[in-house]
Amino acid sequence: MRDPQAPRSADLHQVLVVGRSPINRVVVAKIVERSGLKPVAEGPDTAAAALHKFAPGTVILDGGSDNRDCDGLMASIMSLRLETGTRLPSVILLSTKPGTPESLSLSSAVDIVIAKPITPERLQPVVERLVGRA
Repeated sequence: MRDPQAPRSADLHQVLVVGRSPINRVVVAKIVERSGLKPVAEGPDTAAAALHKFAPGTVILDGGSDNRDCDGLMASIMSLRLETGTRLPSVILLSTKPGTPESLSLSSAVDIVIAKPITPERLQPVVERLVGRA
């Protein structure tokens, strides 16, 4: 049993996929699986519990039409980063607008923005690069 006082380490093979659209979650999860990783897909309302249960190495957020669908999860992501003492989980935001986290005025928890439409050619190399970086 894990010591509750010990810092948790992120599972680099686990990827939490969060979004309101079940279809988008399935599509993104299938792309993640192509990289040999284990996706867990959740809606924004249940994602915080999954984040702490699985301690994923990467989180992919579908920001929705205004990039704000997953804002409620940002505090939990930052808390997990403090707990692990690292920049993990890495966070990818799937956005309707191109840009950087800074240019889109996003939370400091977001590491990379990928503009929609999401394709394997766009998302898979980014996921693999983040996993390799960790």
